[in-house]
Amino acid sequence: MNRDTRSRAVLITGGASGLGAALASRYAGRGDRVLVTDLAAEAEVPAGALYQRLDITSPSHWAAARERVRVDLGGLDVLVNNAGIAAGGRVDHLDDTHWRRLLEVNVLGAVNGCRTFSPLLKAQGQGHVVNVASLAGLVHPAGMGSYDASKAAVVALSESLRHELGPWGVDVTVVCPSFFRTNLASSLGGEDPLMGQIAAKLISRAPLGAEEIAARVLRGVDARRFLILPDRSARVAYWTKRLVRPLYDRQMLASGAKIRQAELNEKARSRHEQPQRPRRRPCHGGQFGPG
Repeated sequence: MNRDTRSRAVLITGGASGLGAALASRYAGRGDRVLVTDLAAEAEVPAGALYQRLDITSPSHWAAARERVRVDLGGLDVLVNNAGIAAGGRVDHLDDTHWRRLLEVNVLGAVNGCRTFSPLLKAQGQGHVVNVASLAGLVHPAGMGSYDASKAAVVALSESLRHELGPWGVDVTVVCPSFFRTNLASSLGGEDPLMGQIAAKLISRAPLGAEEIAARVLRGVDARRFLILPDRSARVAYWTKRLVRPLYDRQMLASGAKIRQAELNEKARSRHEQPQRPRRRPCHGGQFGPG
């Protein structure tokens, strides 16, 4: 189903960079009224778009965004919950602070957006909630437990909202891309540098960039699809898990084995690089003889 031709009111979180910026550019480029939000006080946005600072963990910021939507957009047609943290690591390398922050931003940030605007969308009898999750919400590789858990929660939230809001005429979509080229690589691996290095390589080698992913996301949203897998890698991984589970399990265990080997290599290098204490030569008759 193609979208209608009227201008739509769109709010995008995390819209100052990466996929959020690419989505904002495409929505604005086709004449939609766009409110871009992000953490920065100011940001460059597409021509014709508006900007507002929004901390997605702050209820007061969400209330201010709702008022801005009412005054400047006259309602809301599409809510894009895109903002989030790209982070993860091995379970024994992540502390309580990491887990709490990741779940607060990635899960409760999306929840806050849905809570804020679902009354408006229900009252209108139409609208669309787009939650940007990740393939990690459907396929769960080793060494990414916290990120996997947060994005799986976003997928579950989206499915539940689809059933809850559908009778009100409100559509819900969840977007689950695999790795694509973006500036996320610079933010990865703070708590677990090894996993950050692995993720950065996968991002840099990805065949698609944010602009290409954004174009595919818009087509899926216009078609009112619930699950959008915008790249081939995501589709292959998802359907392998669904249809060929033994192969999927072997692949996931193999990736875990590679991480184990990388960890062992890392420990070996660390031991090798540590300063070595001088070896004492054996003592003979009170004199140090030849070693």
